[in-house]
Amino acid sequence: MSRHERSARQLPPSAPALVTGATSGLGRSLARALADRGWTVLVHGRDENKCATVVDELRAAGGTAHPYVADLASLEEAAELGRRVAADHPSLGLLVNNAGVGAGRDARRRELSRDGYELRLAVNYLAPVVLTRALRSPLRAAGTAQVLNIGSIGQSPVDPDDVQFTRRYDGMEAYTRSKFALAAFTFTIAEEYARDGIGVNCVHPANYMDTTMVLEAGVRPWSSVAEGTAAVLHALDEGARGASGQYYNESRRAKAHRLAYSADIQQRLTSLTDQLIAPAERAGGTSW
Repeated sequence: MSRHERSARQLPPSAPALVTGATSGLGRSLARALADRGWTVLVHGRDENKCATVVDELRAAGGTAHPYVADLASLEEAAELGRRVAADHPSLGLLVNNAGVGAGRDARRRELSRDGYELRLAVNYLAPVVLTRALRSPLRAAGTAQVLNIGSIGQSPVDPDDVQFTRRYDGMEAYTRSKFALAAFTFTIAEEYARDGIGVNCVHPANYMDTTMVLEAGVRPWSSVAEGTAAVLHALDEGARGASGQYYNESRRAKAHRLAYSADIQQRLTSLTDQLIAPAERAGGTSW
């Protein structure tokens, strides 16, 4: 155990951590690691039974955890998740936007979210935007907080004229477009959120970890979930030391796709995003 981890155990974080997609793979491993560091972990997943299983595991190991069930393929449910967490925990120390959808078993098959949006765009990008914005107040209330977006080294610019990827669809490119958008979102909000004491970073945990997402795509894993977890914890440690607006390739500071830093592209993507999430905003009465 490192000196940092021993210190974290001695001084448990005062505000909880929400980890989306915490019932399997990287999210589950990260939930365990955070609980070991003394965090109260808010375990998000789509399946109530799986959430309960992870919560029971963390509690059995001496940790503190609570389940939160929501399907992030629905932006209204993403917004409602944010409202529930904010109501239950007016102060939030950490949000890890980890839940995601890979290329799928058939990369030629274009799938839709419950809102009728291209599925990878919706789950990997739009839902994190909705959730991050909905939780800004409790993150601000923590005094010092972090948002960590789980990104990918694979990034392809979003086509602003076909944001829903209706032409010449490819599942892997849909995935890399969504991760480009998530990285651009990280850099777009970092300076503004830093004024509220909220650091915002993005990390590519590892190449082709041994997760369901990778196996479904028919790819032989290159890395372990343990390696990915270590990279995420490194990014969190960097954030705790004040890093914000950064992109990490595993445990190294790196550069995301060059266009993710473009102010023009960020502005255009923000405008498109606002249009897409507006129905969820109106339905839930959410004010960003």
